[in-house]
Amino acid sequence: MTSPRIDLHTHSTASDGTLTPAELVRAAADAGLDVVAITDHDTTAGWAPAVAALPTGLSLVRGAELSCCWHGVEPALSLHLLAYLFDPESPELVAELARVRIARETRAERMVALLRADGVEVSWPQVLAGAAGGTVGRPHIAAALIRAGLVADTAEAFAPQWLGERYRLPKDDIDVFRAVESVRAAGGVPVFAHPRASRRGPIVPDELIADLAAAGLAGLEADHEDQSPAEQAHARGLAAELGLLVTGSSDFHGTHKTVRLGAFTTAPQAYERILDEAGGVTPVATG
Repeated sequence: MTSPRIDLHTHSTASDGTLTPAELVRAAADAGLDVVAITDHDTTAGWAPAVAALPTGLSLVRGAELSCCWHGVEPALSLHLLAYLFDPESPELVAELARVRIARETRAERMVALLRADGVEVSWPQVLAGAAGGTVGRPHIAAALIRAGLVADTAEAFAPQWLGERYRLPKDDIDVFRAVESVRAAGGVPVFAHPRASRRGPIVPDELIADLAAAGLAGLEADHEDQSPAEQAHARGLAAELGLLVTGSSDFHGTHKTVRLGAFTTAPQAYERILDEAGGVTPVATG
Protein backbone atom coordinates (compact mmCIF):
# COMPACT_ATOMS: atom_id res chain seq x y z
CA MET A 1 0.00 0.00 0.00
CA THR A 2 1.41 3.39 -0.98
CA SER A 3 1.68 6.15 1.60
CA PRO A 4 -0.65 9.13 1.23
CA ARG A 5 0.86 12.20 -0.41
CA ILE A 6 0.53 15.17 1.93
CA ASP A 7 1.44 18.78 1.05
CA LEU A 8 0.93 21.16 3.98
CA HIS A 9 1.88 24.57 2.55
CA THR A 10 0.11 26.18 -0.42
CA HIS A 11 -1.21 29.61 -1.40
CA SER A 12 -4.19 30.80 -3.41
CA THR A 13 -5.46 34.15 -4.64
CA ALA A 14 -6.70 34.76 -1.09
CA SER A 15 -3.12 35.95 -0.59
CA ASP A 16 -0.33 35.82 -3.18
CA GLY A 17 -0.97 32.65 -5.17
CA THR A 18 -2.22 32.67 -8.75
CA LEU A 19 -4.89 29.93 -8.47
CA THR A 20 -8.22 30.58 -6.81
CA PRO A 21 -8.96 28.39 -3.78
CA ALA A 22 -11.27 26.26 -5.97
CA GLU A 23 -8.59 25.91 -8.65
CA LEU A 24 -6.01 25.08 -5.99
CA VAL A 25 -7.86 22.09 -4.56
CA ARG A 26 -8.64 20.78 -8.04
CA ALA A 27 -4.95 21.15 -8.98
CA ALA A 28 -3.98 19.32 -5.79
CA ALA A 29 -6.21 16.39 -6.71
CA ASP A 30 -4.85 16.39 -10.26
CA ALA A 31 -1.31 16.32 -8.83
CA GLY A 32 -2.13 13.10 -7.01
CA LEU A 33 -2.23 14.54 -3.51
CA ASP A 34 -4.32 12.90 -0.80
CA VAL A 35 -4.06 15.81 1.66
CA VAL A 36 -3.44 19.50 0.96
CA ALA A 37 -3.31 22.48 3.31
CA ILE A 38 -4.41 25.94 2.23
CA THR A 39 -2.14 28.34 4.10
CA ASP A 40 -2.61 31.83 2.73
CA HIS A 41 -0.79 34.72 4.37
CA ASP A 42 -2.60 36.06 7.43
CA THR A 43 -6.09 35.14 6.23
CA THR A 44 -8.73 32.41 6.24
CA ALA A 45 -10.61 33.93 3.30
CA GLY A 46 -9.80 30.98 1.06
CA TRP A 47 -11.20 28.33 3.39
CA ALA A 48 -14.87 28.40 2.40
CA PRO A 49 -14.39 28.43 -1.39
CA ALA A 50 -11.80 25.65 -1.11
CA VAL A 51 -14.22 23.52 0.91
CA ALA A 52 -17.03 24.20 -1.56
CA ALA A 53 -14.91 22.99 -4.49
CA LEU A 54 -13.18 20.08 -2.73
CA PRO A 55 -12.83 17.10 -5.08
CA THR A 56 -13.75 13.61 -3.96
CA GLY A 57 -10.86 11.79 -2.30
CA LEU A 58 -8.90 14.89 -1.25
CA SER A 59 -8.64 15.99 2.39
CA LEU A 60 -8.29 19.72 3.05
CA VAL A 61 -6.36 21.04 6.04
CA ARG A 62 -7.40 24.60 6.77
CA GLY A 63 -4.60 26.84 7.93
CA ALA A 64 -2.69 30.08 7.43
CA GLU A 65 0.87 31.34 7.21
CA LEU A 66 1.37 34.03 9.83
CA SER A 67 3.76 36.92 9.27
CA CYS A 68 5.87 37.04 12.41
CA CYS A 69 8.97 38.73 13.77
CA TRP A 70 11.58 38.11 16.44
CA HIS A 71 12.89 41.10 18.37
CA GLY A 72 15.96 39.33 19.74
CA VAL A 73 18.20 41.14 17.24
CA GLU A 74 18.21 44.60 15.65
CA PRO A 75 16.61 44.99 13.22
CA ALA A 76 14.00 42.40 14.09
CA LEU A 77 14.04 39.22 12.00
CA SER A 78 11.05 38.38 9.83
CA LEU A 79 9.85 34.77 9.94
CA HIS A 80 6.77 32.75 9.05
CA LEU A 81 4.66 30.45 11.19
CA LEU A 82 2.32 27.89 9.64
CA ALA A 83 -0.83 27.47 11.71
CA TYR A 84 -3.02 24.42 11.13
CA LEU A 85 -6.61 23.61 12.09
CA PHE A 86 -7.22 26.59 14.38
CA ASP A 87 -10.60 28.06 15.26
CA PRO A 88 -11.08 30.90 12.73
CA GLU A 89 -13.30 32.76 15.20
CA SER A 90 -10.78 32.85 18.05
CA PRO A 91 -10.92 36.53 19.09
CA GLU A 92 -7.22 37.04 19.80
CA LEU A 93 -6.03 35.41 16.59
CA VAL A 94 -8.71 37.13 14.49
CA ALA A 95 -7.61 40.51 15.87
CA GLU A 96 -3.92 39.81 15.19
CA LEU A 97 -4.57 38.66 11.63
CA ALA A 98 -6.74 41.70 10.89
CA ARG A 99 -4.04 44.02 12.23
CA VAL A 100 -1.33 42.37 10.12
CA ARG A 101 -3.43 42.48 6.94
CA ILE A 102 -4.02 46.22 7.40
CA ALA A 103 -0.30 46.74 8.07
CA ARG A 104 0.57 44.73 4.93
CA GLU A 105 -1.68 46.91 2.79
CA THR A 106 -0.30 50.14 4.25
CA ARG A 107 3.25 48.91 3.66
CA ALA A 108 2.51 47.92 0.06
CA GLU A 109 0.94 51.31 -0.67
CA ARG A 110 4.01 53.06 0.72
CA MET A 111 6.29 50.87 -1.43
CA VAL A 112 4.31 51.83 -4.53
CA ALA A 113 4.66 55.48 -3.54
CA LEU A 114 8.46 55.05 -3.32
CA LEU A 115 8.51 53.49 -6.78
CA ARG A 116 6.40 56.28 -8.23
CA ALA A 117 8.63 58.92 -6.60
CA ASP A 118 11.47 57.47 -8.65
CA GLY A 119 9.44 57.64 -11.84
CA VAL A 120 8.42 53.99 -11.94
CA GLU A 121 5.03 53.77 -13.62
CA VAL A 122 3.02 51.48 -11.35
CA SER A 123 -0.19 52.55 -9.65
CA TRP A 124 -1.73 51.57 -6.34
CA PRO A 125 -5.17 50.90 -7.89
CA GLN A 126 -3.50 48.45 -10.31
CA VAL A 127 -1.81 46.62 -7.42
CA LEU A 128 -5.08 46.41 -5.49
CA ALA A 129 -6.90 45.17 -8.57
CA GLY A 130 -4.25 42.49 -9.04
CA ALA A 131 -4.72 41.33 -5.44
CA ALA A 132 -8.44 40.86 -6.20
CA GLY A 133 -9.40 41.19 -2.55
CA GLY A 134 -6.59 38.92 -1.29
CA THR A 135 -4.02 39.82 1.33
CA VAL A 136 -1.74 42.34 -0.40
CA GLY A 137 1.98 41.63 -0.52
CA ARG A 138 5.15 42.19 -2.51
CA PRO A 139 4.18 39.60 -5.15
CA HIS A 140 1.27 41.83 -6.17
CA ILE A 141 3.64 44.77 -6.68
CA ALA A 142 5.96 42.42 -8.58
CA ALA A 143 3.06 41.45 -10.84
CA ALA A 144 2.41 45.13 -11.57
CA LEU A 145 6.09 45.61 -12.47
CA ILE A 146 5.91 42.60 -14.80
CA ARG A 147 2.73 43.91 -16.46
CA ALA A 148 4.47 47.25 -17.00
CA GLY A 149 7.37 45.47 -18.73
CA LEU A 150 9.86 46.72 -16.15
CA VAL A 151 11.01 43.27 -15.00
CA ALA A 152 10.82 39.85 -16.62
CA ASP A 153 9.55 37.81 -13.68
CA THR A 154 8.97 37.69 -9.93
CA ALA A 155 12.58 36.68 -9.24
CA GLU A 156 13.84 39.84 -10.97
CA ALA A 157 11.25 41.96 -9.15
CA PHE A 158 12.56 40.63 -5.83
CA ALA A 159 16.19 41.50 -6.70
CA PRO A 160 17.96 44.09 -4.48
CA GLN A 161 17.50 46.96 -6.97
CA TRP A 162 13.74 46.44 -6.81
CA LEU A 163 11.57 44.95 -4.08
CA GLY A 164 14.32 42.93 -2.45
CA GLU A 165 16.05 45.92 -0.91
CA ARG A 166 15.77 49.36 -2.50
CA TYR A 167 11.98 49.60 -2.33
CA ARG A 168 11.40 47.13 0.49
CA LEU A 169 9.96 48.40 3.76
CA PRO A 170 9.74 46.64 7.14
CA LYS A 171 6.50 44.93 8.13
CA ASP A 172 4.54 45.30 11.37
CA ASP A 173 4.28 41.59 12.06
CA ILE A 174 3.17 39.49 15.02
CA ASP A 175 5.74 38.76 17.72
CA VAL A 176 6.52 35.09 17.15
CA PHE A 177 5.99 34.08 20.79
CA ARG A 178 2.61 35.81 20.80
CA ALA A 179 1.79 34.05 17.52
CA VAL A 180 2.59 30.59 18.92
CA GLU A 181 0.54 31.36 22.02
CA SER A 182 -2.40 32.68 19.98
CA VAL A 183 -2.41 29.69 17.62
CA ARG A 184 -2.38 27.24 20.52
CA ALA A 185 -5.13 29.19 22.32
CA ALA A 186 -7.21 28.85 19.14
CA GLY A 187 -6.74 25.09 19.12
CA GLY A 188 -4.24 25.26 16.27
CA VAL A 189 -0.91 23.57 15.64
CA PRO A 190 2.04 25.94 14.94
CA VAL A 191 4.92 24.85 12.67
CA PHE A 192 7.92 27.05 11.83
CA ALA A 193 8.01 27.57 8.04
CA HIS A 194 11.34 27.05 6.20
CA PRO A 195 13.41 27.80 9.36
CA ARG A 196 16.85 27.33 7.74
CA ALA A 197 16.24 28.99 4.35
CA SER A 198 19.39 31.13 4.28
CA ARG A 199 18.76 32.10 0.65
CA ARG A 200 15.79 34.14 1.90
CA GLY A 201 17.98 36.15 4.26
CA PRO A 202 19.18 35.90 7.88
CA ILE A 203 17.99 32.84 9.79
CA VAL A 204 17.11 32.57 13.47
CA PRO A 205 19.45 30.78 15.91
CA ASP A 206 18.68 27.28 17.14
CA GLU A 207 18.31 28.71 20.63
CA LEU A 208 15.24 30.66 19.55
CA ILE A 209 13.63 27.53 18.13
CA ALA A 210 14.32 25.77 21.43
CA ASP A 211 12.62 28.63 23.28
CA LEU A 212 9.67 28.49 20.87
CA ALA A 213 9.40 24.72 21.40
CA ALA A 214 9.13 25.35 25.12
CA ALA A 215 6.42 27.94 24.38
CA GLY A 216 4.33 25.54 22.29
CA LEU A 217 5.86 25.27 18.82
CA ALA A 218 4.87 21.89 17.38
CA GLY A 219 7.21 21.39 14.45
CA LEU A 220 9.65 22.51 11.77
CA GLU A 221 9.15 22.56 8.02
CA ALA A 222 12.33 20.77 6.94
CA ASP A 223 11.79 19.73 3.34
CA HIS A 224 11.32 22.90 1.27
CA GLU A 225 12.77 24.13 -2.01
CA ASP A 226 14.47 27.13 -0.37
CA GLN A 227 16.48 24.91 1.99
CA SER A 228 19.56 23.06 0.80
CA PRO A 229 19.99 19.37 1.68
CA ALA A 230 22.32 20.42 4.50
CA GLU A 231 19.76 22.94 5.80
CA GLN A 232 17.02 20.32 5.61
CA ALA A 233 19.19 17.88 7.54
CA HIS A 234 19.93 20.50 10.18
CA ALA A 235 16.22 21.18 10.65
CA ARG A 236 15.52 17.47 10.99
CA GLY A 237 18.27 17.03 13.56
CA LEU A 238 17.08 20.01 15.57
CA ALA A 239 13.51 18.75 15.47
CA ALA A 240 14.61 15.35 16.75
CA GLU A 241 16.60 16.98 19.54
CA LEU A 242 13.64 19.11 20.63
CA GLY A 243 10.92 16.50 20.11
CA LEU A 244 9.27 18.48 17.31
CA LEU A 245 7.44 17.02 14.32
CA VAL A 246 8.85 17.50 10.82
CA THR A 247 6.91 18.55 7.74
CA GLY A 248 7.72 18.81 4.05
CA SER A 249 5.78 21.07 1.70
CA SER A 250 5.82 22.72 -1.70
CA ASP A 251 4.96 26.30 -0.63
CA PHE A 252 3.09 26.39 -3.93
CA HIS A 253 2.17 29.84 -5.30
CA GLY A 254 1.06 28.94 -8.82
CA THR A 255 2.93 30.79 -11.56
CA HIS A 256 4.64 33.12 -9.04
CA LYS A 257 7.06 30.25 -8.35
CA THR A 258 8.29 27.26 -10.34
CA VAL A 259 7.80 24.67 -7.59
CA ARG A 260 5.01 22.16 -8.21
CA LEU A 261 2.35 20.86 -5.87
CA GLY A 262 3.64 17.83 -4.00
CA ALA A 263 7.30 18.64 -4.74
CA PHE A 264 7.94 18.02 -1.05
CA THR A 265 5.60 16.09 1.22
CA THR A 266 4.94 15.30 4.87
CA ALA A 267 5.17 11.83 6.38
CA PRO A 268 1.84 10.32 7.51
CA GLN A 269 3.15 9.99 11.09
CA ALA A 270 3.81 13.74 11.32
CA TYR A 271 0.39 14.48 9.85
CA GLU A 272 -1.28 12.22 12.41
CA ARG A 273 0.51 14.08 15.17
CA ILE A 274 -0.84 17.38 13.86
CA LEU A 275 -4.35 15.90 13.90
CA ASP A 276 -3.85 14.63 17.45
CA GLU A 277 -2.73 18.06 18.69
CA ALA A 278 -5.41 20.10 16.88
CA GLY A 279 -8.49 21.28 18.73
CA GLY A 280 -9.88 24.05 16.52
CA VAL A 281 -11.32 22.62 13.30
CA THR A 282 -10.85 19.26 11.60
CA PRO A 283 -9.77 18.39 8.05
CA VAL A 284 -12.56 18.37 5.46
CA ALA A 285 -13.01 15.47 3.05
CA THR A 286 -15.67 14.45 0.55
CA GLY A 287 -16.54 11.01 -0.75
